[in-house]
Amino acid sequence: MKFAHIADCHIGGWTEPKMKQLGIDAFNKAVEICISEKVDFVLIAGDLFNTAIPQIELIRDTVSALKKLKDNNIKVYTIAGSHDFSPSGKTMLEVLEKAGLTRDVFRVENNKLMITMHGSAKITGMLGRKGGLESEDYKNIQTSHLSNEMGYKIFMFHSAIDELKPNGMEDMDSMPASMLPEGFDYYAGGHVHALLEMKYGKGVITFPSALFPNNFKELEEQGCGGFFIVDEKGYKRVELKMKDVVALNFKADNKTAMQLQDEIKEKAVSTDSKDKIVLLRVAGTLSSGKPSDINFKQIFENFSESYFAMKNTSGLSSAEYTEAVIDAKVTADEILKEQRSELSLFEKEEDAVRLLLSALNIEKAEGEKANDFEKRVVAEASSALNISI
Repeated sequence: MKFAHIADCHIGGWTEPKMKQLGIDAFNKAVEICISEKVDFVLIAGDLFNTAIPQIELIRDTVSALKKLKDNNIKVYTIAGSHDFSPSGKTMLEVLEKAGLTRDVFRVENNKLMITMHGSAKITGMLGRKGGLESEDYKNIQTSHLSNEMGYKIFMFHSAIDELKPNGMEDMDSMPASMLPEGFDYYAGGHVHALLEMKYGKGVITFPSALFPNNFKELEEQGCGGFFIVDEKGYKRVELKMKDVVALNFKADNKTAMQLQDEIKEKAVSTDSKDKIVLLRVAGTLSSGKPSDINFKQIFENFSESYFAMKNTSGLSSAEYTEAVIDAKVTADEILKEQRSELSLFEKEEDAVRLLLSALNIEKAEGEKANDFEKRVVAEASSALNISI
């Protein structure tokens, strides 16, 4: 028996078209490897898509890849992840199952989690929900009977495990490994985008990382994604390097904006970026000048032959700007009063600007998740402008 363990494909997760395409290419490459390795079946442990209802072209390309597996008599078993799960049940995973391309192993009868058979292998699993809410399913759905099942057993799940949280993810919602049902040979994990493993009872808990890095930080730290191929000898990781990644890091401390710009340009000129993904991270505090003084458009002209280039300046600030913020905490009304003559606003426009400034000035609440905070800011700003997003 041989099978593949894939997780967190997040097809459609990137907004940039070229990076989004690499996500699809990674899935296609994984399918080709599964066929060449002659696996008996494939497990996808959640987040095949980045959303419950993805774009039509993403569905088209994914269906095409899944059909290749079906044509080679390779079954695909899935669970929903926190991204492709939908409380209403209106999810593309259901459509794929109806089309005979996949099989959802999260099946509950009489409040008991059921087994799906594949030859001599017994497969089951628990879906993932946003905010780690699937932990309630583990408490409410009966799984104790599964430990009495004989034969080779696989449990699929989409949750972070307390004992397996990597550095930097300490605040991630998680649950203890003890919540997983006992007695399984292989625990196929998803949700945590990191390469992780841990012995659990007679079996092993594994996370193969995302199939393709899903953001700047993951590309920077991991370079590529991958998945596992498992057989009676154990499991091996297959790396999927879609493009070489060049990560360039710069410190702004004790430098002027122009000094930093010259340093970045000099490095950019000497960097071989042809057909590579270039990551430009700039952090620190400028001694003078503002981050906006740095001409990144001009810098990026040196990466014209790269596959894709992107920057991260979230950690870049200015000593001058910081001091100004500390010295002048002004209200929306004070800003309007100062700029009214230049803006030439009508009364209604002025009210809208006031509301917008107030919306953009709200602070993150204690314990509020970053994603929820962003949604709240967007909702407030949309309301101020009287538009629907």
